[in-house]
Amino acid sequence: MILYNTAGPDDSKKIHQNGKIRIAVNRCKNSGFFVNFMYLPALILLCTFLIYPFFKGMVLSFSNWNGYNQEYQMVGLQNYKRMFHDANVLNVIKNTFIYGICSTLFQNIFGLMFALLVDQKIRGRNFLKILIYLPAIISALIMGYVWYYFFQYNGGAINDVLALFSIAPVDWLSDGSRAVWIITGVNTFQFVGVAMIIYLAGLQNIPTQYYEAAEMDGATGLKKFQHVTLPLLMPAITVSVVDNIIGGLKLFDVIMAMTKGGPGYSSHSLSTMMYNLYFVRQNAGYAAAIGNLMFLIICIISVFTLKCLKSKEVEM
Repeated sequence: MILYNTAGPDDSKKIHQNGKIRIAVNRCKNSGFFVNFMYLPALILLCTFLIYPFFKGMVLSFSNWNGYNQEYQMVGLQNYKRMFHDANVLNVIKNTFIYGICSTLFQNIFGLMFALLVDQKIRGRNFLKILIYLPAIISALIMGYVWYYFFQYNGGAINDVLALFSIAPVDWLSDGSRAVWIITGVNTFQFVGVAMIIYLAGLQNIPTQYYEAAEMDGATGLKKFQHVTLPLLMPAITVSVVDNIIGGLKLFDVIMAMTKGGPGYSSHSLSTMMYNLYFVRQNAGYAAAIGNLMFLIICIISVFTLKCLKSKEVEM
């Protein structure tokens, strides 16, 4: 059977044009311009929801805006002067450091202990991993309310247990100093599983030959941990510590659920104080100044911690 080419001159031109179009499209896809163009949606979102609000907050910190009125006046450094002469701010900064530094310390100590435990070949270790990590998947606000019902004065679970032994109930959250440490403990309880997972990944990444060489040199369990495990675990320590310290310094949900910063300002963090000033006291300009202070504190501490820990890392 003989086949004839029935394509006319117009069809040949269309095929030729389609081929040129495909070549042009492929060149465009492989060009740097096209790749950079794909970043544009993410860049728009970043500018809209992060960069613009940041600079807008910087501007508002020099104003007397109440958060609702469209009109406001620029007051210069008045909000910052007020902030550095406000005794409540000093107490709140102290609380913020307790939430950030102590939560980080407890989470990493217990997280490393749990990681070392579940890294052993013990029965039920998978169940133990799930049990320790489970609180981290719960909303921090819900976790705060759960623990509030443990510590509340009337009908709280802890006071009910004390009543069984004829012990007078304790108003656990009425004392600001005690409330700060209770909140720190709740935050540690919730996120210790995250630190455990980070350390467990780091432990499982250490080659076994290092331990074998240490055993040949007569190193015991503690010596192996000190001279092998800990130095090679520094990348995981860096990630966990920096992540925990940023989360602790901007702690918000648990505080709002358990004490709302009270009594007074005694258990506020900078983030909850900023919320209170903006939405309750309608002093958005002062709240913006507090927010800038919090941003500065978190940047300085996290960058300093990152550089210190990075300098101690060793290559495997």
